[in-house]
Amino acid sequence: MWVPSAAMMLSSLLSYVDRQVLAVLSPMILRDTGLSAQAYANALAAFSIFYMIGNPVFGSFLDFIGLRKGMFIAVSLRAIASTAHAWMSGFWGFAVARSVLGFGEGSAFPAALKAAAESLPPNRQSRGTAIGYSGASLGAIVTPLIVTPIALRFGWRAAFLVTGAMGACWLVLWSIVGRPPYLAEHRRSSLKVAWPNFLERRLWLVVSSFGLGAVALGLVSYLSPLYLNRAFHLSQAQLGKILWIPLVGWEAGYFFWGWIADKFVTRGHRPTGLFSMLAILALPTALVTRIDSWPVVLALFFWATFIADGFVVLSLRVGSHLYPRDQTALVGGIGSGSWAAVLALILPVWGRFFDLKWYGAVFVSAALFPILGTVMWFWLSRPEKLWREAALRTD
Repeated sequence: MWVPSAAMMLSSLLSYVDRQVLAVLSPMILRDTGLSAQAYANALAAFSIFYMIGNPVFGSFLDFIGLRKGMFIAVSLRAIASTAHAWMSGFWGFAVARSVLGFGEGSAFPAALKAAAESLPPNRQSRGTAIGYSGASLGAIVTPLIVTPIALRFGWRAAFLVTGAMGACWLVLWSIVGRPPYLAEHRRSSLKVAWPNFLERRLWLVVSSFGLGAVALGLVSYLSPLYLNRAFHLSQAQLGKILWIPLVGWEAGYFFWGWIADKFVTRGHRPTGLFSMLAILALPTALVTRIDSWPVVLALFFWATFIADGFVVLSLRVGSHLYPRDQTALVGGIGSGSWAAVLALILPVWGRFFDLKWYGAVFVSAALFPILGTVMWFWLSRPEKLWREAALRTD
């Protein structure tokens, strides 16, 4: 019964390999192409905008058409877009390629949540979701180990050709796994696609806790290589050997918080204590620029991703309780889409701050976003009686 979640883990792994190649090789690519940090951040923002759109679109699409067909279409699009990066040399080329890639990658997390809901009992679904989502952190861990040697020997363009080929291999695997006995045949419960309703409180509960609470994942994924390069003068070869370290916290966090959610967050339960604790534990990110040792900075990045995972898993657990089962992928799309929306807004600002060397403003703001998200979640989830009634109506 864990096979569908394992397949989704590989899907999200490839998704993050595709997106992390540009970040890991950013010092080399920016030097070769002459792009500024702000132009680089703007290209990332283009990815985030289309990733934001792709998540709810694919969430609704997967609920309607099913995982088997939907994921075949999505991963094919991702593989083509990733390969296209190898022929880009300027801002607009990278922005277009990142946009198409971002839209296709909007399928990964909604599919992981849906696979867990369709193949596992309720008391194991958060751990199944954690397995599916953990491919993201695992992909971020292995990307520098895989692509750095390729880029150093064959050039950074060759790395994108390899990631495209990896996507094609997953499609072969999915043709076997995406059917019975591993995954039941899809049966439509409605003749219409269910789209997000922005007038519903439950949508904004997911947006506030996931989109704002997990912002540190984007910071560590996209900007930590540039920070370590510029603040500590670490070379591309050195970065390739150490960038996986903070991402181990990302991997461990999914499984730890998945276990916590399965054990302590039940339908109708308002986990105020857990969200409060997470918001407080996210504050050390603000201290990054006060540290003169890059190993200690890596440890803070480790901690930031570990805590951000808690916001991801708990928000999805609560959201899956508030939405009907046949809209599970939509919940994942809302969560990941809101996270992408926040990054689309903040990455150009952070990129500008990096060009100006205002690193402190970047890390302090990243530490404050979870506080804001938690306050919004508390306000939106009150009063507790009404919130519980809304959860019960989904049974």
